[in-house]
Amino acid sequence: MPLGQRAGDNSEARYCGAEVGWSDDIQNALAFALAGAFDFIVAPLTNPDYRPSRGGGGGKEGGGAPPPPFAGSDLVLSPSQWSSHVVGKMSAWMDLDSTQAVARKDAETTLKQEVSWATHLSLQACLLPTPRPLDCANYARCVNQLLQGLSTLQLWLRIPLVSPELQEVEGTADEEVVFLKRDAVSGRPLHDSWEWWNTFRTLCEHHGQLSVALDITASLPSPSSLKRWLGEPLRAAIVHTSAFLTNKRGYPCLSKRHQNFITTLFNHSVQIIVSGEAFHHVEGLDPTTASSESSANGSEDGNNFPKHPLRPYLEYIAHLYRRMEPPTEQERFEIGYRDFLQAPLQPLMDNLEAQTYETFEKDSAKYTQYQKAVKAAILDRVDDISTTIVLMVVGAGRGPLVRASLQAADQAGRQLRVYAVEKNPNAVVTLHSLIKLEGWEEVVTVVSCDMREWNAPEQADILVSELLGSFGDNELSPECLDGAQRFLKKDGISIPSSYTSFLGPITASKLHNDVKSYNDLAHFETAYVVKLHSVARLAPPQPVFTFEHPNNFAGSSKVDNKRYKKLLFDLPSDTGSALVHGFGGYFDAVLYKDIHLGIEPSTATPNMFSWFAIFFPLRKPVYVPAGVPIELCFWRCVGPSKVWYEWAVTAPSVSPIHNANGRSYWVGL
Repeated sequence: MPLGQRAGDNSEARYCGAEVGWSDDIQNALAFALAGAFDFIVAPLTNPDYRPSRGGGGGKEGGGAPPPPFAGSDLVLSPSQWSSHVVGKMSAWMDLDSTQAVARKDAETTLKQEVSWATHLSLQACLLPTPRPLDCANYARCVNQLLQGLSTLQLWLRIPLVSPELQEVEGTADEEVVFLKRDAVSGRPLHDSWEWWNTFRTLCEHHGQLSVALDITASLPSPSSLKRWLGEPLRAAIVHTSAFLTNKRGYPCLSKRHQNFITTLFNHSVQIIVSGEAFHHVEGLDPTTASSESSANGSEDGNNFPKHPLRPYLEYIAHLYRRMEPPTEQERFEIGYRDFLQAPLQPLMDNLEAQTYETFEKDSAKYTQYQKAVKAAILDRVDDISTTIVLMVVGAGRGPLVRASLQAADQAGRQLRVYAVEKNPNAVVTLHSLIKLEGWEEVVTVVSCDMREWNAPEQADILVSELLGSFGDNELSPECLDGAQRFLKKDGISIPSSYTSFLGPITASKLHNDVKSYNDLAHFETAYVVKLHSVARLAPPQPVFTFEHPNNFAGSSKVDNKRYKKLLFDLPSDTGSALVHGFGGYFDAVLYKDIHLGIEPSTATPNMFSWFAIFFPLRKPVYVPAGVPIELCFWRCVGPSKVWYEWAVTAPSVSPIHNANGRSYWVGL
């Protein structure tokens, strides 16, 4: 059964499997594992002694008997058992890049046979053997050929988290020498196992059905190096029993770093597989952590089998899962949006629907910040409680900012006269109903008009708006507020007073494959709103564009909201090489003085869900060698009827300029 269920956890269950050796009785091997509370097994499909070239001359043409069948019958398990409880393990002896022609041919034939057999069995996934370091072209070619014909079968490439060579010399004087060793031809690090994966998947054209299964042993790389894997298509983590320590009671346990990494993998839907010999022989199990047992036929009687030797390791992994903090309300809301590409809203050009308003109006964290800002501005604006302050909400929607402003005035003990300006006629209907319901007729005036075209009867002391997008200015807040500024007093206050956009390089294999699936240029030149989850943030985001309000040039011929910025990102020195699939965009806004609002990761407003990050993809992922910076050029362009962004990487390699002249993605004025 699954590892466990945490309170409030609505995400998919987490499973744990066991890697087993070859057995000609896979039915019994599976039943033993299920009776030990494992959910599935990773098992060889072929006898390890099998070679296609053997068998009396290799076939009838050679004058001898043909080779024997390479696998057993599919009838030993039911179709549902094959599909739900078995991951096929491709023969470890296969070396498709061998210099020996016979060995290479045997490996190619066997790989095709085993993948074909796995497809016949309706397996969900197969585990491929580890490739040669940086020398895997023929292996990758054969796998790529097979990928073209697969429908649902996933192929997991086995990659060690730390290369065996580095594990052997860890903690010795030779460690740095081995770590710095590079391939004579490509110049790439030989013992950075991420390079093995990157070479292989690049040769396979980043195919969506090729994923990673990480081998986790007692050694772990640096935290920055580990982080790279979170943006990769990581499907399984094979935790070796040699990685476990022994606690005071004699039970297996993991180091703090291993615990943290495994917990992170749980949050990314990675399945755990226990592998290796049992080094801990525990007589009894803690009944508070024991999982229900089941046999292969669904029976709950597991007494026909001795205790599974790997059961203590499973129990410890289940313990790690169950002690995780339950997801917050914000996480439960966001889980369905993780790594899902959405087109950014264009509220200036399009009228929002009621459901969209409803979602954003539930974000209490956002309106709490606005209410604090309005209260502070009101108190700074007037001392006399008898003075009426003119406040205008531009882009009022269905009224949440009107409510927040009136509540702020009540807290400050000041009087307001409010103008609620909204261009969406449907939202205006709701605004009128709200004002009547709340009894605000003497205080609030509804204006059904585009703020850029309205002629205000008086000037405002305070101008309040929530026109911000995920990138700050991408919903045209600068253009809207420049147009509305004419009815703000010269010493008036704008909330927000400024906002800054941020960009940072990310590894995001899933997002890249999702964009690639559209098979056209336009989608690679479009910015997407995404709840970034299975991504690796390779460097801290840097500020890009800042807009301030009131704008001293608004209303004059000098106003210019075009921008250009060149950014240089240095990856942490211990990260190693990386692949950049695009850039994550964020914003931080100063509402008033020290009251801010934003989604930039280091300063993000807690529990706020109105904005997800924005993702600017690259048409071709950029390989970044270890220690080499990334240079990005980014433009905000403004035309008579639209605003758009253009972007290009100029180092360590040069990409095309994306979205030239707004040909694929733009925001209408």
